[in-house]
Amino acid sequence: MSEVLTEKQEAVLKYIEDYQMEHGSSPTLREMREFFGVSSDNSILKHLKALEEKGCITKDDTPRGIKLLSIVKERLQSNEFKLPLLGMVPAGGPILTEEYIENWLNIGEDAVYRYKDSYLLRVKGESMVDAGIFDGDILVVCGSLEAREGDIVVALIDNENTVKRYMKDSNGRVYLKPENPNYENIYPEGNLCTQGVVTGLLRYYKR
Repeated sequence: MSEVLTEKQEAVLKYIEDYQMEHGSSPTLREMREFFGVSSDNSILKHLKALEEKGCITKDDTPRGIKLLSIVKERLQSNEFKLPLLGMVPAGGPILTEEYIENWLNIGEDAVYRYKDSYLLRVKGESMVDAGIFDGDILVVCGSLEAREGDIVVALIDNENTVKRYMKDSNGRVYLKPENPNYENIYPEGNLCTQGVVTGLLRYYKR
């Protein structure tokens, strides 16, 4: 049989890979069915059978019976766990090109919420010092998390990136709250684009 995957088979395989990277185990049929918005297990089983026949997955009959993919095993067992350090985050979101990447940093995987969607961003300024975030700190940011009230986020306002707390006032209006009394709350005049939720912080001390 041809090794070429259909578009749907590629989507199913990617979902399995992403799920394994995040959870360390495989999704159930129900989780895959809900993710792809289908009502029957048969459509998922059809794609899994094709992936197995093409050598992309190995599975048994248990609920989470898809074995870890080779690429996932390599990443999870690797001594290197690197994320890109971005100089800035452009309007469309994180872009992994030389134009925006300052460096790749090796960090512990436990500091990362979702590996494939995460990046690093260096803090500039003192507007979040009361949250323990100082100038020069490096934030671990997950670009696929939806911001909830109280989260610290990377946001784009007037074509400039900022790191603030995502808040809503009594009228339901979204604003960005600094964690420094010397700075004022920011209410967007136009659209407010959140580009990721801060999930961790790195700080390096130099002699």
